Amino acid sequence: MFAGFVVHQAALPSALSSCLLFMADYGGRSDGELVRLACRNDGTAVKAIYDRYVSYLAAVCARYVSDEDDRKDVLQESLVKIFMSLDRFTPRGEGSLKAWMVRITVNEALRFLKKSAAQNIVEYAGELPDVADEPEVDGIPDDVVNGMILSLPPGYRMVFNLYVFEHKSHKEIAAMLGIGESSSASQFSRAKSLLAKWIREYRRKNCYGKTLD
Repeated sequence: MFAGFVVHQAALPSALSSCLLFMADYGGRSDGELVRLACRNDGTAVKAIYDRYVSYLAAVCARYVSDEDDRKDVLQESLVKIFMSLDRFTPRGEGSLKAWMVRITVNEALRFLKKSAAQNIVEYAGELPDVADEPEVDGIPDDVVNGMILSLPPGYRMVFNLYVFEHKSHKEIAAMLGIGESSSASQFSRAKSLLAKWIREYRRKNCYGKTLD
């Protein structure tokens, strides 16, 4: 019954064909152009920005927030703030929109973690070496490494992600989290030690689930 169902673009009504070409054209526009159009309440431009960056922003949330439902909430709040303040974004060259959106998403994730945790910094109860090992992740599946990062106590996780992925200094992290600079450095060192410990156990047992029991 579906024989001959394929419709070529030439057979489409001219208005629909024009619409498809218009939408395709939006996908090739620069971030700056899309922002200008979105600020004029152009819904297609808003969707183009969303489609271009939502997957990346979801991955950013996944580095900080372990629960899937919470991640969705953080992403939703981030997107609302992004599009509500899009008219205040100032383009500063290629990649500036992405960096600005990531900054808002990270701040929202940090806000969630600080609000949901009993303390801003949560200590690990186990014993760790005084000098931090460097986690050797070569050969460890990405999803395993990401799972380990998400298993860090919230304070360690926040500092580790900000330092490694957002390239913040300990001075910047301290200001963002309302902690001392030395505390930031200590949390980062402990995070590395804990990750190195889990990675060694994973390599030895090749069973990530058992390493965190």
